[in-house]
Amino acid sequence: MTMRSPLAPAIRLLRAVSRDSWYRGLIIILTFLFYTSYHLSRKPISVVKSQLHRNCSEIPNPPANISDNDTTWCSWAPFDHANYKQLLGSLDTSFLVAYAIGMFISGIFGERLPLRYYLSGGMIVCGVFTSFLGLGFYWNIHALWYYILFQILNGLAQTTGWPAVVACMGNWFGKGKRGFIMGIWNSHTAVGNILGSLIAGAFVSTAWGLSFIVPGIIIGSCGVICFFFLVEYPEDVGCTPPDQMEEDKGDLENGQVMNSSTENILKTQTETEQDETVGHAEQIEHPQAISFWGALKIPGVVEFSLCLLFAKLVSYTFLYWLPLYIANVAHFDPQKAGDMSTLFDAGGILGGILAGLISDYIGGRAITCTIMLILTAPMLFIYNHFGQTAVSTTVAMLIICGMLVNGPYSLITTAVSADLGTHESLRRNAKALSTVTAIIDGSGSIGAALGPTLASVLSSKGWNYVFYMLIAADLLACLLLSRLVYKEIKEVCTCFKRARGFREM
Repeated sequence: MTMRSPLAPAIRLLRAVSRDSWYRGLIIILTFLFYTSYHLSRKPISVVKSQLHRNCSEIPNPPANISDNDTTWCSWAPFDHANYKQLLGSLDTSFLVAYAIGMFISGIFGERLPLRYYLSGGMIVCGVFTSFLGLGFYWNIHALWYYILFQILNGLAQTTGWPAVVACMGNWFGKGKRGFIMGIWNSHTAVGNILGSLIAGAFVSTAWGLSFIVPGIIIGSCGVICFFFLVEYPEDVGCTPPDQMEEDKGDLENGQVMNSSTENILKTQTETEQDETVGHAEQIEHPQAISFWGALKIPGVVEFSLCLLFAKLVSYTFLYWLPLYIANVAHFDPQKAGDMSTLFDAGGILGGILAGLISDYIGGRAITCTIMLILTAPMLFIYNHFGQTAVSTTVAMLIICGMLVNGPYSLITTAVSADLGTHESLRRNAKALSTVTAIIDGSGSIGAALGPTLASVLSSKGWNYVFYMLIAADLLACLLLSRLVYKEIKEVCTCFKRARGFREM
């Protein structure tokens, strides 16, 4: 008799993972990849800025026909004049204003159109518009309107991303440990910024057009992947919805145990229902969308939206102006300044995860945001005055500032948006998630448009004024959460008293 070896360890591992877990893992990976590509494609402009206007006197062996007094011969018109910061700021403003306006509309479309079509189409269009910015280099285009036009179009197209990926995550995952899970998942923002900086930096000194074209190709390719692989709802592939999983878990915790015969009958019925669901996915009835005003009435939406306006103002000012600030103050070349700016995004990854962990542990999203915002204000002041004294100091300060600035921003745009979008007052209407997310992120995008615009004006008077503006915005974000912080503190104290009274009994 031939002896048979035991089942291979890898196969045992595969069998141990349920069908639901495989699909949920796929959704996490896909949505992470998709929104990474969105940020990857919007980051290059911040790196290319320092190449569009350069101090050409630092370039060795200039052409023979160049005058010694001409210090802008290597700059790209129309950014070769003294008002270059205002012109560069107009590129940021055109993108971010379009993004802010489009975001309020995008959530409504995202709830009423198939997410797979909406998201894949949006990424392909983003890839086209991003590439057109780079083609301006090869077509030798020096008209400001050309770059503003495609910044506006790209800003509108970029709004397809966030409401769609958050809605998809909301369809697949419940509320358990949401802050921690979404804190890790939301690192796609920082990962996209880092990759965008590195890719743009690799080409910026030689052919800055590729700094846009390569990210454009990447996000367009992700759109194709989305079309072929994204699954919008668990029910579409016979998986268990998150609310049902939580109910089943609660039943087990309450000691409701089925006997083996009943379990087999229900298992057979479930498998049959799953097969029918897969075969007739188009017949599944999903919840109805919520109105814009109905979403605004959800408790906490207005406060967190206004808070994010100022928090995102700070974050996006760093996103668009940090490489230029480092190049001007620390006197790095464009590529090194872009590489150094990625440390801020690396700190943002840590901040998002830390904010999620803390908020899950203490049960207070507003408290967590406020603590990090309070710590941010003095840290911004210290970085501006002492952050460039040594390379090691710069590295440490960039990581700490990135952690504190992006922690609240990450928490509000992920876990808070998901909590409010599935608020108990909605009676589990997950369709509200896209609209709520769009309102919160759209409000934040207004701040994202204001920050770089104000920075373009204030930086001409001195970088100190830019940091004073950022500190003021940070403190305003704290004040706007004061009511929710007071409410959460009362709830925590009440829970503590109940737990103490229970132990004494």
